[in-house]
Amino acid sequence: MNVILYTRGCPKCRVLEKKLKAKNVEYQTCDDISVMQEKNISSLPHLDVDGTLYDFSKAIAWVNKLEG
Repeated sequence: MNVILYTRGCPKCRVLEKKLKAKNVEYQTCDDISVMQEKNISSLPHLDVDGTLYDFSKAIAWVNKLEG
């Protein structure tokens, strides 16, 4: 599974990052605004899971469904 967290360190970003760590999800972070613009990301955080982008609420729901 390939997971990328698009973040700039905002409070919501930190919440999502803590949840990923709590579930032992290995992920990479991206804070490059130009990359985010190319992917049409207009709010943060976003989570890319194997090519599917999730906004904050959908990302939280995805993480909460994981075992661990």
